[in-house]
Amino acid sequence: MSRYVAFLRAINVGGHHKVTMDQLRRAFEALGYEEVETFIASGNVIFSSPARDPRLLERKVERRLEADLGYEVKTFLRTTAEVCAIARYEPFAKAQLKAAYALNVGFLAEPLEAPGVKVVHGFRTEIDDFHVNGREMYWLCRKRQSESRFSGGLLERALKLSSTWRGQNTIARLAAKYPENAGA
Repeated sequence: MSRYVAFLRAINVGGHHKVTMDQLRRAFEALGYEEVETFIASGNVIFSSPARDPRLLERKVERRLEADLGYEVKTFLRTTAEVCAIARYEPFAKAQLKAAYALNVGFLAEPLEAPGVKVVHGFRTEIDDFHVNGREMYWLCRKRQSESRFSGGLLERALKLSSTWRGQNTIARLAAKYPENAGA
């Protein structure tokens, strides 16, 4: 049995109707997943499944949520071990992190190839810095995000792919609550 975290895009943002965490939990349970929990009201669902193919699980979740909610919900799965590794990863120097206003993690379905990484780095400004590592992107914002011209939507249009973003604090809290050896 593997333990996964589903990072859902477009939950309780973007003009869609409010989705309760209970609705999400029931949708995952209806798929036969076990130990289903939600974590804060922004579309983070933790569950266990004997299935070992995250791609298949992502598609099943996406189909179920679209049927239940009436709109597409892109899903990005990571095992609890992967979430812990993301929480430990240091994409920027400690001094940069300490001086920054926020660090956000963007989740992708696939690792970016060199041309995509170049596009991401093209968004660098005096406010924003970026780092790509595998299927994750890291956005260091030196001021309030409202002062930045960068957005996930801008990135998605430039790369022609979907992503979802979470604050590094959320990732750290998930890693602390669901350690990598729990159910992996």
